[in-house]
Amino acid sequence: MTANTAGAKPRAPLTWPGDPEDVTAEDVDFEALAHVLANTCRRGGCCRQYHSIAAHAVIVSEEIAALDGLEDEDRRTLALHALIANAPSVWLRGRLPDSQRAADRTGKLATGIETAVRRAAGLNAVLEEEHGELLRFVNRMAAAAERRDIMDDAPASAGVAFPPLKRRIRSMPPDKAAAAWLARFRALAEPEDERKGRGAADGGSEAGDAARD
Repeated sequence: MTANTAGAKPRAPLTWPGDPEDVTAEDVDFEALAHVLANTCRRGGCCRQYHSIAAHAVIVSEEIAALDGLEDEDRRTLALHALIANAPSVWLRGRLPDSQRAADRTGKLATGIETAVRRAAGLNAVLEEEHGELLRFVNRMAAAAERRDIMDDAPASAGVAFPPLKRRIRSMPPDKAAAAWLARFRALAEPEDERKGRGAADGGSEAGDAARD
């Protein structure tokens, strides 16, 4: 007996990222995006343990959300920016510019994709410079934690310019990383009244529990 004959609801097909030349907000399928990010290893696979871009994004997003000194809405939007920050790489995977002209073209494509994804997520197309700097700082702290926890064979001479996060980072299977990323996206992108109603019932972060010790 198959799943369909047993009464299981068939999954809707995903719209996988395609041509990067003309991406619009309507082209963005966040569930497909979650799977691609979860199936892509950080640092080009140069890790002792598998660590996906999706898992990294969830960690940075949660660390942003835990910061003091931000208004609630600024905290939410910046955490969402952190979650989708690597979206251009999904469309541009495998593109290796072989000239300055090609590099400039790739940069323009990345900017267009970033704008489309931000709009699809309900964000402003432009991130304020102060918030962008904060996001970069937390991202580098997360990268330092990666060196400590899943690149323990990195040479000491490489150095770390930023202090690592206190939380420990561990490997997460792609399917769990995709689910954690998508759950966090929905929690941050859904309307405010729904977020508040669901937040009281959740009592914690499933993504955080899966992404750290």
